[in-house]
Amino acid sequence: MKHPLGIAFMFVFCMCGGRSSEVTGEEDFMLVGGPLEKPLERSSGNTVTKTFDCTHPIPAGSKQIFENLKNRGVTHFKVPLSWAQLLPTGLPSRPQQAVVTCFQTLLRQLREVGLQPLVVLHGSTVPETLRSQYGGWESQQLVQMFQWYAEFSFKEFGALADAWVTLSDLDGVWHDGQPAGAPGPLQNVLQLNKNIYQIYHQQFPDKERRLSIGLRASDAAILPQIKGSSPTDFLSVHIEYNCASASNFAQELSGLQMLNVELPILIFEVTVHNCPDSQYQLLGTFLQALMNKNNLNIMGCDMMDMFGKLDMEDVSTSLGISDYKRMKTFSNSYQSVWQKFQAQTATERDLFLNESFPPGFQWATSSESFKVEGGWSEGGKGETIWDRFGRDGLANANQTADLACDSYNKVDYDVYLLRGLHVNNYQFSISWARIFPSGHRGSQSEKGPLYYDKLINTLIESDIQPVVTLYHWDLPQTLQDYGGWTNASIVEAFKDYADFCFSMFGDRVKTWNTFSSPWVVSHAGYGTGDHPPGVKDYVVASYQATHNMIKSHAEAWHIYNDKYRKAQGGKVGIALNSDWAEPMDPSKPEDIAAADRYLQFMLGWFAHPIFVNGDYPSRLKTQIEQKIYECPLSEPARLPIFTAEESQRIHGTADFLGLNHYTARLVNKSVGGCTPGPSGVGDFQSHVDPLWSSTASDWIYSTPWGLRRLLNYISTEYLNVSKVPIYITGNGMPTEHSGDTLNDTDRIEYTKSYMNEALKAILIDGVDVQRFTVQSLMDGFEGPQGYSQRFGLHQVNFEDPDTPRTPKQSAYFYSQVVKQNGFGTHKGHGFKGSEMQLNRRPKALSPSEVPSKSKVIWEEFSNQSEFQRKVYHYGTFPQGFIWGVSSSAYQIEGGWNADGKGPSVWDTFTQKPGSIPANANGDVACDSYHRLEEDLYMLRALRVKSYKFSLSWSRIFPDGRLTSLNQNGVDYYNRLIDGLLAYNITPMVTLYHWDLPQALQVLGGWEDVEMINIFNDFSDFCFATFGDRVKFWMTFNQPHTIAWLGYGLGQIPPNVKNPGIAPYRVAHNLIKAHAKVYHTYDDKYRKSQSGLVSIALNADWIEPKDVHVPREVEAADRALQFQLGWFAHPIFKNGDYPDAMKWQVGNKSELQGLSETRLPVFSDEEKTSIKGTADMFCVNHYTTKIVRHVTARLTPPSYEYDRDLSEADETGSPTTAISNQRAVAWGLRRFLNWIKEEYGDPEIYITENGVATESKTTWEDSARVFYFKTYIDEALKAHDLDGVKIKGYITSLMDSFEWLNGYKVGFGLHHVDFTNPNRPRTPKYSAHFYFQVIKDNGFPTPDDEKLIYGHFQKDFIWSTATASYQIEGGWRADGKGLSIWDKFAHTPLRVFNDDNGDIACNSYNKVEEDVAILKQLRVTHYRFSISWPRVLPDGTTKHINEAGLNYYHRLVDALLAANIQPHITLYHWDLPQALQDIGGWENETIIGKYRDYADLIFSRLGPKVKFWITINEPYNIANVGHGYGAAAPGISFRPGTLPYIVGHTLLKAHAEAWHLYNEKYRAKQKGIISITINSDWSEPRNPYKQEDIDAARRVVQFYIGWFAHPVFNGDYSNMMKTIIRERSLAAGLLKSRLPEFTPDEIKRIKGTYDYFGFNHYTTVLAFPVNYGNLQHYDADRGAGTIADRTWLDSGSSWLKVSPFGFRRILNFIKKEYGNPPIIITENGMSERGPINLNDIHRSYYYEKYINQLLKAYLLDNVDIRGYTAWSLMDNLEWATGFSERFGLFYVNFSDPKLPRVAKTSVTLYSTIINCNGFPDPALGPHECSSKVPEATSAPITPAPSNNSVNFLGMKLSTNDAEIGLTTTFALLIAAAVGAICTSFFLFKAKKHSKEKPDNGFMESKF
Repeated sequence: MKHPLGIAFMFVFCMCGGRSSEVTGEEDFMLVGGPLEKPLERSSGNTVTKTFDCTHPIPAGSKQIFENLKNRGVTHFKVPLSWAQLLPTGLPSRPQQAVVTCFQTLLRQLREVGLQPLVVLHGSTVPETLRSQYGGWESQQLVQMFQWYAEFSFKEFGALADAWVTLSDLDGVWHDGQPAGAPGPLQNVLQLNKNIYQIYHQQFPDKERRLSIGLRASDAAILPQIKGSSPTDFLSVHIEYNCASASNFAQELSGLQMLNVELPILIFEVTVHNCPDSQYQLLGTFLQALMNKNNLNIMGCDMMDMFGKLDMEDVSTSLGISDYKRMKTFSNSYQSVWQKFQAQTATERDLFLNESFPPGFQWATSSESFKVEGGWSEGGKGETIWDRFGRDGLANANQTADLACDSYNKVDYDVYLLRGLHVNNYQFSISWARIFPSGHRGSQSEKGPLYYDKLINTLIESDIQPVVTLYHWDLPQTLQDYGGWTNASIVEAFKDYADFCFSMFGDRVKTWNTFSSPWVVSHAGYGTGDHPPGVKDYVVASYQATHNMIKSHAEAWHIYNDKYRKAQGGKVGIALNSDWAEPMDPSKPEDIAAADRYLQFMLGWFAHPIFVNGDYPSRLKTQIEQKIYECPLSEPARLPIFTAEESQRIHGTADFLGLNHYTARLVNKSVGGCTPGPSGVGDFQSHVDPLWSSTASDWIYSTPWGLRRLLNYISTEYLNVSKVPIYITGNGMPTEHSGDTLNDTDRIEYTKSYMNEALKAILIDGVDVQRFTVQSLMDGFEGPQGYSQRFGLHQVNFEDPDTPRTPKQSAYFYSQVVKQNGFGTHKGHGFKGSEMQLNRRPKALSPSEVPSKSKVIWEEFSNQSEFQRKVYHYGTFPQGFIWGVSSSAYQIEGGWNADGKGPSVWDTFTQKPGSIPANANGDVACDSYHRLEEDLYMLRALRVKSYKFSLSWSRIFPDGRLTSLNQNGVDYYNRLIDGLLAYNITPMVTLYHWDLPQALQVLGGWEDVEMINIFNDFSDFCFATFGDRVKFWMTFNQPHTIAWLGYGLGQIPPNVKNPGIAPYRVAHNLIKAHAKVYHTYDDKYRKSQSGLVSIALNADWIEPKDVHVPREVEAADRALQFQLGWFAHPIFKNGDYPDAMKWQVGNKSELQGLSETRLPVFSDEEKTSIKGTADMFCVNHYTTKIVRHVTARLTPPSYEYDRDLSEADETGSPTTAISNQRAVAWGLRRFLNWIKEEYGDPEIYITENGVATESKTTWEDSARVFYFKTYIDEALKAHDLDGVKIKGYITSLMDSFEWLNGYKVGFGLHHVDFTNPNRPRTPKYSAHFYFQVIKDNGFPTPDDEKLIYGHFQKDFIWSTATASYQIEGGWRADGKGLSIWDKFAHTPLRVFNDDNGDIACNSYNKVEEDVAILKQLRVTHYRFSISWPRVLPDGTTKHINEAGLNYYHRLVDALLAANIQPHITLYHWDLPQALQDIGGWENETIIGKYRDYADLIFSRLGPKVKFWITINEPYNIANVGHGYGAAAPGISFRPGTLPYIVGHTLLKAHAEAWHLYNEKYRAKQKGIISITINSDWSEPRNPYKQEDIDAARRVVQFYIGWFAHPVFNGDYSNMMKTIIRERSLAAGLLKSRLPEFTPDEIKRIKGTYDYFGFNHYTTVLAFPVNYGNLQHYDADRGAGTIADRTWLDSGSSWLKVSPFGFRRILNFIKKEYGNPPIIITENGMSERGPINLNDIHRSYYYEKYINQLLKAYLLDNVDIRGYTAWSLMDNLEWATGFSERFGLFYVNFSDPKLPRVAKTSVTLYSTIINCNGFPDPALGPHECSSKVPEATSAPITPAPSNNSVNFLGMKLSTNDAEIGLTTTFALLIAAAVGAICTSFFLFKAKKHSKEKPDNGFMESKF
């Protein structure tokens, strides 16, 4: 066969002929393939083929060939037998058996795949060996031998074939060496055929059996002879066609028609010669003529060569056979598309279309799980093939995706970016291994789906639709271990996975991609091996992977269609990747065909089965088959076959076609030989044009026109029948990872061009494209390239553990495209701001008294306890609350002289060297003048409701006056205002924020009264120009700052230093200017614009130094009147200054000898004009000051001295980056209440509030988060609890020029890199926190804080606890030996206030009193410890102190008599000193001594005691006692080794005691025994940060895990072992500092528990700390810890009230240690300072913590068996002495009788015990709440405020002594480890410092 077109038409001819047959139905029509061929090597080296004759083994790929042919419709396969090979001698008795077997095998293979063999006995030519012996067909002997051969063949092969041809070419008999017309040989052959026909049908009488004889159509003349002399079931005909002589073709066919006497005809072979493309229509004409002849009985056609030329896809209407829908002719989709665009010039091709996309067009960006998520082992996630790839060091620079972008922890961060982009879709993939770690449903993860739940919900909350890809390359490694995509079982696994995802997320996800770029998986994963799993098998694996992915896709689609579509209403498609391919030489048809093949091998491989017919494209299949024929010795490809059922199931399984497209290729035809892979098998090569723009990837070149052409091709090739839309699911380009990565203009140009080509395809070509997805949202892990290539719209800093995301310029470009929906001209929207309702006050207010009546605020709040002041309040602000951010013109705009702007006073000031640190200025600042879109991006992302900004007066009026109007400046603010309104953000505009035009300052500035009118003119213009859209105006920002710092201290421009006069004069003018502007708005604009006007004032809260001293309260009130009242009193009260101010300044002026007051006086008319000129109260607030009265100096005259007061910082609050601006949150509530009282309950907007952090604090600003959590909560308290009318809250948008601080500090939610000319803006941790506050509208009560109601199990243990050294006293009584705590407490500098336990609570002598209070408490158990040296004075059993034992007998007996079970701790830290003298716990001999001690106690007390603890808190013994040295025995000089040695010994000692009890006493005594382990819970400081999460894990594992892991799991945790070993070796040590257990020791320690004894008090926030090579516990742990500022304090610096952590660590124990029975053996809180029996803080603590315990029990199924409150009574709290009091009962240590007095908490705890939990109050009063003991009332004298203690030989206040004690501890630790660790100080001590009052009297933000 020579030409495709003739074949195509012949095929149609055959089929149409078959249609008209009356003999054979369509179902019997034969489509014939074959025969097999074998290669022959010619001398030239060229390979030719010859029919396979079984002289060699059957080719390896033959069965695949058969399957392919069967799948494509072939019914029969020609098998020419070899007479010469079967019977070499001609005799049936001597066959060649191997050849017989070979042919039998071949026939069986055909039948196995469903093909019927068409067996050919012979062609015509006599084999030479037989001809030489017997002659030709004229020989009767030869004829006889052939008949024998036929009989032999029927015998051997007859059962395997139903159709036979005796001689396939009578032409060889007719012409083979015979004289023309000689009848002899022909007659012999015809007779032979007759004989064979009879033999055949006698042997096989079935009607289905058929036998034929063959001839050429040109020899049709012999047909009558055949019919007359030789029967045949059908005629096999060989037809030829030559385009050069078409008439011959017609004649041949006509001859068949004329001579045929109803014999069925099989067109056994077709040959076409010399037919170029131009003959296409000519052949059609001939064929059309034939089709009109209906008497041809065609039963089948030879199809073998057709598959190389025929694609049965499109019905060719040009042939006039469109009615015959089953037949499809040559597909020319590619040619038609190519012809459409081929003639385009480059100019026409690249013409930009400035139009918009259709309404409703969808804009998206994307990410992929393994590229961004990180969290590679978080939440039980399984390993993926990409995890393995990275960890095997196969990516660039050995990089891994372990952390990547940390998106697993940063959902809020990522969605922030999406809101900024303003896209309406986000396409992301799900990590299969995060859902099913092993890939199978049975391994379902609990936490994995929660991550995607959170992501999906967060997207939807932000109005972004999730688009989910089920599979983007990250196969679970477990599945790959079983073959991955080459294993057919994966189809079912993927189906299950998809089913789960649809069921879990489908209620919210409406668009699904089953796969993304599956071609890459097949090609790079299983073909080239460049991607994981790294399989290099393009012969089998690559094709098998594709096969299984297509079937998996189909199954997923059907699952959705059958189970979910009706309810969920979503769409399921597949995202296929494809380049565009263009012919290398457009003039060459072979290059055009090669480009088509390129697309078929890439896109068609997947698209054709899904969108066309359920099968691979014919051109791909034929190409592979041809290669198999050409390469029998080296199989180039093995294409699996879809069954008919599979094809039907696959076809149409997509609701859209997703397209990932990036680039194009130039393709030419090549000879691929036998090389596997697309190019080799496809016979093409791809190239790039050197003129194409390159990218960071050697694969991607910018060829945007290819997208339009590809979209046209897809629409024509795949979607012309199934009309589904196209979604562009991925388009983007990478840039390098270095250089100017943010200014990515190449990406902008690339994206813009590709989008425009998509637009052309939609608008010009009518292609149905509905979505465009930019890849990708952010930089990520790019597979083998690691992080060296960056695809992101956002830069990710992978060098920083925070992985901060910063928008690139392309992100801002894309957001503009989304905003405009394309590239059309942006038309003005005619925005109009929402109207603001004015609530006028009904009447004027009377002037303030001196002091004002608002002093009630101090009376109400200043006596609050710390608990009352700090307890957190949950709730939300009212609907409509305005959350906003702010900036000011000079601080952010830059462009100081751009587009006609005039200089301001700040320009002049800052440009003078030395004015600002580092000579900083606002010339560029944040460059907001040029970066409006970047600012709008942040505002969109935050979802704020308002943006407060100021107008630059000199940008609008360069010289300050209307005549100098600068339209460019006006245009900038118009764009800003319109941009805000477009996103429903309310502009809040400040007319003046300090940047006075320099031209006006030259005229006198604000000291000149003319400024009043000039400012009014400016304001009037602004109202007229912007007021149609701006509804919230502030005339001035912080006029106090302008007056005092600008004209008093002269610290800010205009730098006037006249503190006694100028500030008052300037303030006077400012107030009058404000009033005039207010009236201008009121008179001219309010009616039409409906806006509000006010002034933004500022003030600190002022707290009197002593609220009980009236003079100090008056001073505090005076301070507020001088700061806030200076402006607020005239405006909000009576139009005049407050009397306190007038009185002070007037008196001072008179004392200074002045004739009149320095404070200007308002006329009555002015007062009337000023009064009430504010529609709301706007206030800026940052901090609180402590004030006391002083008599200030008279000279020089000064506003500062006029006040007669001194200010100081509130030293108990956290510092900030500005020295005099501490974070004193509680002051805000008081300040707001004062405003309410003082100014008639106005509506209040907090127009500025925030905290400064140092410039080195970039995006990790936890301090700012704490600030917001506390300050905003105080505002919420003021609103909810006090009824203050707070309407809005505003903080700083971004870091900016911070006035006198320059760029040293930042207040922003966004970090701005001022060293980068792009001024990139990066959201900080606080930005995400603030967004959450906005979203929640405050702080709704979290589930953690909600009480639940219910009860513990009936036999629940309720207990309280003490320890021997802390309570017993009697330190030398009755033969007791010394303990290490006796020695420690009698050593100077060890215990606070020189306290000791010599007497303590004297419990040694007060058994009855202790049992009495236990009975009062109603506990069921009492936990106490035995003093080892009281029983065994030297620690050994050599001497038993019976007196000491008797004490414990008496105590146990008394407890049992009171029905209280004793719970005994054998060792609670008071080791006999005698044992310490020989090494203590460092000496392993102590294990035996401890065992002996335990044996004694078990034997003596065991019969009465059923609950035992071996050792209490081994962590504290090992680390605090032997590492920090802050507890006995006080060792700190070997912190890197000794704690671990001691811990090792303690564990072995515990195990021995447990085994002793288990083996010797348990059976008889029936008790339970365990160890008590203590631990804090740890949370990450920043929950969005993997590094902090890891640090929190280390804290917990190094705390609780140190001892729990060996006891409950066996051996130390792998984390501890690995870290300590690696750090030890890195420091040059030969082995780990952590001792190792032997296998026997591990076995002996593991399981030595009957319950988990657990002591817990608090939670910490952890973050990583790198200690370098320091070798100690903290360095090994590698973490620092802090507390959340919102957590309540206790009397202990380390203990913060954080109940939620209790439940979490209990769940950790359950999960980590197999849900053991847990008894809480300690929990409680301390107090310090004055005695107060009403310990509401402790009651609060117990209620909250025990309720968390109940949640763990009822909700989480944690096996909780008991709870123990620490402590029964106040006692010696170790190194802090008696200063910290944990007791439920107060002990008066100043009374020799040491009475025990119940505190209020006793009532609470005993009630909980009595109720066995928390009865639901909704059910009414519960009887358990009655008859509970109440706190004992006793006259307790509070400790005097100047209470002193003895410390280091000095009498110090308790506060100072506490500082001394903690500092001493810190120094001890520092000496031990050789370095001072910040985190340790945070953990161990509270910093106290006193700062001098700031004489500079700096303003809030200076």
